[in-house]
Amino acid sequence: MRLGDSAGRTDAGRVRRRNEDSFVLDPPLFAVADGMGGAQAGEVASRLAAAAFREYHAADRLEPAERVEAIIQEANRRIFERARTDSEASGMGTTVTAAILTNGRVSIGHVGDSRAYRVRNGELEQLTEDHSLVADLMRSGRLTPEEADAHPQRSVITRALGTDAEVDVDMVTVDVEPGDLFLLCSDGLTTMVPEEDILRILQEADTLDAAARTLVRAANSGGGEDNITVVLFRVQGDEAIEETLVAAPPADAAEEPNELEDTLTDLPPVAKVEPPVQEPRPRRRRSHWGRRILWGALGLAFVALILGGALFGLSRAYFVGADEEGNVTVYQGVPFDFSDGVGLYRERYVSRLQAAQLSPEERAELFDHQLVSYDRAVGRVAAYEAEAVP
Repeated sequence: MRLGDSAGRTDAGRVRRRNEDSFVLDPPLFAVADGMGGAQAGEVASRLAAAAFREYHAADRLEPAERVEAIIQEANRRIFERARTDSEASGMGTTVTAAILTNGRVSIGHVGDSRAYRVRNGELEQLTEDHSLVADLMRSGRLTPEEADAHPQRSVITRALGTDAEVDVDMVTVDVEPGDLFLLCSDGLTTMVPEEDILRILQEADTLDAAARTLVRAANSGGGEDNITVVLFRVQGDEAIEETLVAAPPADAAEEPNELEDTLTDLPPVAKVEPPVQEPRPRRRRSHWGRRILWGALGLAFVALILGGALFGLSRAYFVGADEEGNVTVYQGVPFDFSDGVGLYRERYVSRLQAAQLSPEERAELFDHQLVSYDRAVGRVAAYEAEAVP
């Protein structure tokens, strides 16, 4: 087997001001990194990870899987050291999903919630497991996939490069067949585009470069709530191939976006029906409307009473979760998102403790979303801070 064409693309999306993603397109080595951290720390972390894949050659003579893992460990060491010595980079980290194609196999190293997929025989298969809070909850049976999609902490990862001196790397090696297509991507794609649409785009695109551009466009059309990065590579057989895909020239940046078309349906004419003539009864009509007004006022008063009680109760309800940067956080309210970007909760205390520093058992205990008082919620966090935060 040999490597065919490949392509990569990254975009800041429609919400984030900076692009904290990085990718490596250095055949037969590929990688995607999604940075996290305050200020520009996330961007620094992902760039350091990508640089390790380009610069670290001490592992070149190792077996493919060992080589990928060694580079990831080197990237972790660089990020951790930078965060330890640079106060502005404190707490930074990054995901990484990397792949290498050699000897008829693809070896994948994985930390975080960036993903690797393979397309074979018309099916899209996820090859990695997310290291995230909602993935842990789904694996334990405490969340359904539908509940995970609306979970307030769906972006919180539980393992990342740079948070500890050493990192656990998940490794997977798969055999390849001619025509296999591999996709590495950040969660800015997978949270915005359903897998069935990802597969359709990959199947319909004429080239991998066109596929990468269309995937990014689809993620932005879906909301573009995060940075978006995709890396694609295809496997070919060793035999001569008469027709190969040729990389398309860069598309005009001002492509027409997808637009929704409003359609109007003509309604059939409705016959006008004259109401029967009745003798006016003004006294009964006034009495009827009077009762309506009275019951309406009573109903509004009841609803206001219920809402007031609920708001009063919520003002005293707190739960423990994690913010987008992975910091353990005490929230006031209930752990529910009314709509994208609108949650029924607000931050009240943000700890320096990272969710990635906790074990799966500790996360399950701390992030149970039990509604408690503020003092109790902060006390639960403090118990873990005493062990993990210097």
